Amino acid sequence: MTEPAPAAPAASAFRPAVGRIPILDVFPSVDGGRFTAKGYVGEVMPFGATVFREGHDAVGAHLELEAPDGTVIDRPLTRTHSWDDEWRGLAQVTSPGRWRFRIRGYSDDYATWEHNASVKIAAGIDVELMFAIGAQLFHRLSAEEHRPADERTLFAEISAQLGETAGPPAERLGAAYGTRVTDALRARPAESLVTHSDWHPLKVERTLAGAGAWYEFFPRSIGAEQAPDGTWTSGTFRSAESRLPEVAAMGFDVLYLPPIHPIGEAFRKGRNNTLDPQPGDPGSPWAIGGAAGGHDTVHPDLGDQSDFEHFAAEVAANGLELALDFALQASPDHPWVAEHPEWFTTLPDGTIAYAENPPKKYQDIYPINFDNDPEGIRAEALRILEHWIALGVKIFRVDNPHTKPLDFWEWIIHEVNSAHPEVVFLAEAFTRPAPMQGLAKVGFQQSYSYFTWRNTRTEIEEFFTSISQETDAFMRPNLFVNTPDILTEYLQFGGRPAYLIRAVLAATGAPLWGVYSGYELIENVARPGAEENIDNEKYEYKARDYSAAEASGLSIAQEITRLNAIRRAHPALGQLRNLRVHGSDDDAIVVYSKHLDAEFTPDGVADTVLVVVNLDPHSVRETTVHLDLSLLGLPAGSTFGVTDLFTGESYEWSEHDYVRLDAFSRPAHIFHVTRPSEGGAS
Repeated sequence: MTEPAPAAPAASAFRPAVGRIPILDVFPSVDGGRFTAKGYVGEVMPFGATVFREGHDAVGAHLELEAPDGTVIDRPLTRTHSWDDEWRGLAQVTSPGRWRFRIRGYSDDYATWEHNASVKIAAGIDVELMFAIGAQLFHRLSAEEHRPADERTLFAEISAQLGETAGPPAERLGAAYGTRVTDALRARPAESLVTHSDWHPLKVERTLAGAGAWYEFFPRSIGAEQAPDGTWTSGTFRSAESRLPEVAAMGFDVLYLPPIHPIGEAFRKGRNNTLDPQPGDPGSPWAIGGAAGGHDTVHPDLGDQSDFEHFAAEVAANGLELALDFALQASPDHPWVAEHPEWFTTLPDGTIAYAENPPKKYQDIYPINFDNDPEGIRAEALRILEHWIALGVKIFRVDNPHTKPLDFWEWIIHEVNSAHPEVVFLAEAFTRPAPMQGLAKVGFQQSYSYFTWRNTRTEIEEFFTSISQETDAFMRPNLFVNTPDILTEYLQFGGRPAYLIRAVLAATGAPLWGVYSGYELIENVARPGAEENIDNEKYEYKARDYSAAEASGLSIAQEITRLNAIRRAHPALGQLRNLRVHGSDDDAIVVYSKHLDAEFTPDGVADTVLVVVNLDPHSVRETTVHLDLSLLGLPAGSTFGVTDLFTGESYEWSEHDYVRLDAFSRPAHIFHVTRPSEGGAS
């Protein structure tokens, strides 16, 4: 008896993770898609993936970028190098909201045929077979309904010409080449085996989330007056309004205020961070809360809520946007301490733990314990933010967010931005890379960074490369040159040149930069043993005469004004991801450029800025710089014009150029690249 044939195995439900054309490593992506990549309105972003197929047939790739209104931008991607399979292209996001994108991979039938035909026909191999395959291909393309009528007609004619057996092979083959054919197939390729990646989300926020210039001042110091006996009368919101036109005239976009709330009396810090305050010492604004109220209250010395609203209106009238400090901590006198003692950490001796960063101690501040009543703390924090948002505040600089749970920030930023997508959060987190980057991934639109301590050429080059090409999908660094807490040794001992050098680096290295009041006055005397100014404004009033300093030549306000004007005039400087480093023969000279293609500029003209900086504030440096002209949008061997945007002087440059930078008179060139010369290098 014959045994029956075994039954065929049942079909498996398994489906390969890759499609017919593999599309891998899609970017921009953050942690494999766990977090959403982000951009800001006007940003030019890189998109791409690894795309390939088996064998030798050619492939192609396109970006499909869908705007919030459903409009899809279809852009061809370019293979990065002939020896790899990464495809990359640039696209500009132009409106806020939830975007998404995917990569389309396909077998490029024309590129495959063109390569095979050009090789075989020239060698006399399979000549008529190659023409027959080409004729079939163009016949297929001529029937594709998505193509314009004139294109379909052209392809039908080419199909007929390729099918003719008479005439020289080279002449017949030439019918399939030419600008009309290549232009048409660049826009609408000969696609088969079309495969799509998954859709990837992209969060696009308003321009000020990614580009802008910040200025910080303490309103209590503007208009503060000292009596002959040494006592002070605080400045107010009304007196601080007098400073707004000057801040706006320097070209800043955002005015940031440290905490404006009542300050505790218990363990109040005195001048220069002493534990012995004298009568009239105002205390640290970050020791929030007192008899007058907490985080939803204005310090009585500054005025009341109506005074704040008037101040906010004047900020807007001067073309600025107001940013407030959001510091989740409390003084021992804060109403929370009595109403919600569970929000703090009680030690075995019954006392409440104060803030510490050994060896630093902050006896005037109680940190919040987010594990005791997380729901209550979340609700209160959201209530406070909604209070100030209702008063017109759309930007918050968050104090020490790395000392709070990451999931808290992910939750509260989601809640706020769901209702108010225009609200921007800046993370003041000078901490380890993982928590700093984690804050950016969970939603912070901006971040402080390590820029403050990056001084050498190697440090600057590595830092600029990392922010523009490594963390750019999720982290936007705001390059503050100083803060009330930070006066680096470079600034302490570098004098006026150091202040100019750091301003140039910050203003041109990233689209976000910031200045704390007093920087323009070269306030560089440190408290002994500390990396902060002596007679620090955190603990006392600081009366400054900006006009007198400028009249005496001690101020660099004019240079800062010029820097902000250059930033506004050159859209390449409004981008984060386009910074590229060049070389020089001197370790103290750093060279970098920012280029923006014509299709992405408001006037349709390519914009290229080249920055050369002497990082040594104590010397004159002469050297040769070496440029990669492809990064400037220029062909190799070109000569071109450069115009110094500070002095107006123009030079003819090429790939290798001499520079002399005197730290005391001209520590940097900010060049606009112009007038590419015809005829090659001189």
